[in-house]
Amino acid sequence: MDKTKFKIRPWEMTDIDSLVKYANNWNVAKNMTDKFPHPYTENNGKAFIEFATKDVPIHLFAIDIDGKAIGGIGIHPQDDIHRNNAELGYWLAEPFWGQGIISNAIKQMVDFAFTTYDINRVFAIPFGTNIASQKVLDRNNFILEGKFDKVLIKNGKLLDELIYAIRRENWKK
Repeated sequence: MDKTKFKIRPWEMTDIDSLVKYANNWNVAKNMTDKFPHPYTENNGKAFIEFATKDVPIHLFAIDIDGKAIGGIGIHPQDDIHRNNAELGYWLAEPFWGQGIISNAIKQMVDFAFTTYDINRVFAIPFGTNIASQKVLDRNNFILEGKFDKVLIKNGKLLDELIYAIRRENWKK
């Protein structure tokens, strides 16, 4: 099996077992907001899949290898005065780290964002401690736009918030 061969597709309720299996991992959860629970239960997974499949167009996707969801990636369009922006969020199961999957998935999602939405900017907000995510954003032509020292709290620790973004004028189809 070539692990770099993946597809991005809508979540399905049949993904519940693989979602819970891979999301219930502290090494994944520690780099996510508190809305991504740990431990990650079947009820958490069902609620997420219901949430991820309700919007039109679908904008929260499973990363799939051989029919199994091994992560998630999505675009969160903003509203009101932030309506020219969309947030990129993603996670990948630990056994698949370091294989180029998330980097290629980000490319696809940036293309999706700029072709689907009337936006000028896609941004991501990795924790200052998440060096791997910072590197993958750099490789995908995201620019570090800002750093806020010790403004996030995760597991009782203050963390830096980084803001990376790619602008439509710098996007290459």
